[in-house]
Amino acid sequence: MADHARRALARRRAARDGLCTAPSGTHRAVSLIAMQRPATVSLRTSLFEDATAIIDAEYPRDLALDDIARRVASSRRQVQRAFAEVGQTTFREHVAAVRMDRAARMLTGGQETVREVANRVGYRQPAQFAKAFRKRHGVTPSAYRGTARAGSPSRPEAGAA
Repeated sequence: MADHARRALARRRAARDGLCTAPSGTHRAVSLIAMQRPATVSLRTSLFEDATAIIDAEYPRDLALDDIARRVASSRRQVQRAFAEVGQTTFREHVAAVRMDRAARMLTGGQETVREVANRVGYRQPAQFAKAFRKRHGVTPSAYRGTARAGSPSRPEAGAA
């Protein structure tokens, strides 16, 4: 087998396995989006940006992937791929992250109760909100509010868990 054919076969296997051979011969994970055609990358990036703009504007509402797909004139599967490949997340995870980040801002700057904040960011049940908030920020909403108001430098950051 010719050397160039061996290298091409190795590249195909690496792409299939989600790996890329670095010049030094080591393997590293590669985003699937990097292996797509430029037109595909552009389309998925555009879908992701349009979908996230809708989520950012309407996060308190009940958002469904099918509804977002219809509004960006695409299929459910294409929007799922855009979130996976461009955003490195899922639709549900992104919606939850937006809600939790907005809730953290409301808790630090406002006078609303935790129940009111939960309702304002789209949660009907305060217990569900508290569970999602703790998963995202590592502390309960009340504890987060207490540390933020105290001005503690050890205030939990977004995504710490």
